[in-house]
Amino acid sequence: GRGGPGLRVLDASWYPPKERNARQEFQERHIPGASFFDIEECRDKSSPYDFMLPSESHFADYVGRLGVGNDTHVVVYDGDEVGTFYAPRAWWMFRAFGHKEVSVLNGGFKNWVKEGHPVTAEVSQPTPAVFKARLNRALVKTFEEMVQNVGSLKFQVVDSRPEGRFRGTELDQGLESGHIPGSVNIPFHSFLSETGHEKSIEEIQEIFRQKKVDLSKPLTATCRKGVTACQIALAAFLCGKQDVAVYDGSWSEWFHRAPPHYKVSELKRNK
Repeated sequence: GRGGPGLRVLDASWYPPKERNARQEFQERHIPGASFFDIEECRDKSSPYDFMLPSESHFADYVGRLGVGNDTHVVVYDGDEVGTFYAPRAWWMFRAFGHKEVSVLNGGFKNWVKEGHPVTAEVSQPTPAVFKARLNRALVKTFEEMVQNVGSLKFQVVDSRPEGRFRGTELDQGLESGHIPGSVNIPFHSFLSETGHEKSIEEIQEIFRQKKVDLSKPLTATCRKGVTACQIALAAFLCGKQDVAVYDGSWSEWFHRAPPHYKVSELKRNK
């Protein structure tokens, strides 16, 4: 597909530095023809918060160098043990910058390998492409919009972190945890099967229903730093809801900026 718009496969893996080295693992084995999408590079480095969206021009330059143009079909995956962890963040970033033709590899690299598909250590050099990025504001929520929503409840908020962190009963990387008032907790693992594939659309719809989340109404996803929130957006997307916004700053920003009574924690109540 060198001549036409073609297909570009991107490995968007990221791991805690002490645990695994994503770039090194990519160099050792990846899906043939894939490029490494570095979430540490493709972000707003001036922000005090992790992994915030880069500017339109930064994103456009970055993915253009990976051979992605506006007509390219992009498939993202990662190598996490759960099946899919960081890939939905890259998927959502493309969509936030106006790109429609983007998919997540169901089951991730773990299942690609398990099913015996080819892998390679050969790093291909993509032909650079021109990508024009236009941020779709409807898919991104700011701190100010989230604060306003605590009072107005114009949109539903789903938090994808583990239950203990949502409830405030366990620390999160040294940060006190808790949640935004009025938000609902659906840990992102809920949407993944035992094997690490996405659950069926029926199962996903049932999960939202059980938590009384109405997919016909506005919805914003949040988490610790705007990564697993994208799994909520992906799950809703599979049910036909294409307009889930992500609160990019998520709890990292909320914890540092929100007034104390806007941080709901069970630990505080018990004191």
